[in-house]
Amino acid sequence: MSTVLPPPSDRARELHDRMLEFMRERVLPAEADYRAYRAKAGPEDHSVPPVVEELKAEARRRELWNLFLPDVSGLTQLEYAPIAELSGWSLEIAPEAINCAAPDTGNMELLHLLGTPAQRQQWLEPLLAGTIRSGFAMTEPDVASSDATNITTRIERDGDEYVITGRKWWTSGALDPRCRLLITMGKTDPEAAPYRQQTMVLVPVDTPGVTIVRDLPVMGRHDQHGHAEVRFDGVRVPAANVLGEEGGGFAAAQARLGPGRIHHCMRALGAAERALAMMVARANSRVAFGGPLADQGMLQQQVAESRLEIDQARLLCQKACAVIDEQGNKAARNLVSMAKVACPRAATKVIDRAIQVHGGAGVSDDTPLAAMYAWHRAMHLFDGPDEVHLRSVARAELRREPLLPPREH
Repeated sequence: MSTVLPPPSDRARELHDRMLEFMRERVLPAEADYRAYRAKAGPEDHSVPPVVEELKAEARRRELWNLFLPDVSGLTQLEYAPIAELSGWSLEIAPEAINCAAPDTGNMELLHLLGTPAQRQQWLEPLLAGTIRSGFAMTEPDVASSDATNITTRIERDGDEYVITGRKWWTSGALDPRCRLLITMGKTDPEAAPYRQQTMVLVPVDTPGVTIVRDLPVMGRHDQHGHAEVRFDGVRVPAANVLGEEGGGFAAAQARLGPGRIHHCMRALGAAERALAMMVARANSRVAFGGPLADQGMLQQQVAESRLEIDQARLLCQKACAVIDEQGNKAARNLVSMAKVACPRAATKVIDRAIQVHGGAGVSDDTPLAAMYAWHRAMHLFDGPDEVHLRSVARAELRREPLLPPREH
């Protein structure tokens, strides 16, 4: 396995510089408008602040669009990583502004990989164009969803249709008024082998029997796109709406979640960098006990620890990206698991320190730190909880052939 990271192409460098300029000139200044609109609309209003569509138009003009998908952008995962990291500085609007926001990215990857020509025309093309949004309905409230074989939603064949019955939650994006599609995973054959029981189907959100029950806040915060509980009561879709093959849902989920996990890691590093920048600015500008906070040895240690943690996590993320590029998602599976633990761990630690340095302002909505912490704390759970990824890493290590024979005592 190569540990030497190849240099980025000239085009990748140019796109990174262009993204940095976009963030400084347009995205960060737009945060105030975004938050003002949402505050006036109310926390459970999911209408789209107009500034989002303005930023999307500007991103397209700057050719910062769909950079997450290698077959479209021409970028490797390693080249995309620093661009995605920049978008993590403003997680509420920057990823969507460049059409690189979850869950749409993972859904587009699935449609690109497994969709029929008709499915791609109906769903992938408008998603790539940014004219619609989508949700991914896999997690369920009544089972331990850290093991996706546990899902109980039934997808039963009835002639030329499938009938879906079940209950999902944390279906991100489903409350956005632009959401048109739910990629839904359920069991088509409970008697099959454990990893062949599941199937994914494409469910238009306005199909009879689909009910958006409620929005789930993350630590009291309602996102604009929402995290929905969804009920499927005898929902009928054509058999042609199967994504991939019947019984291939678990494998498809793993194919989807691999790139999605590493993209979340990239953005988490950006959030950590912003938090560290805010901590340094605060330390240099605030005076306590006769001098700037930056003179305090304890504060200096926190800044140093934060830099160490961010850079260590970034190198692990980059190594995972390089292996994905060279050998594919499967070969990088354990590296992605390690990054999925390390990056949110670094982000939450750094953001927590920044909150502490900001005092009361850190836990208020006068700074973005509280919202940043809530999301990245949730990241320890979504796309596989830390414990599941650590279990995978441990199993791989226990099976690995040691470089040196163990000493006998």
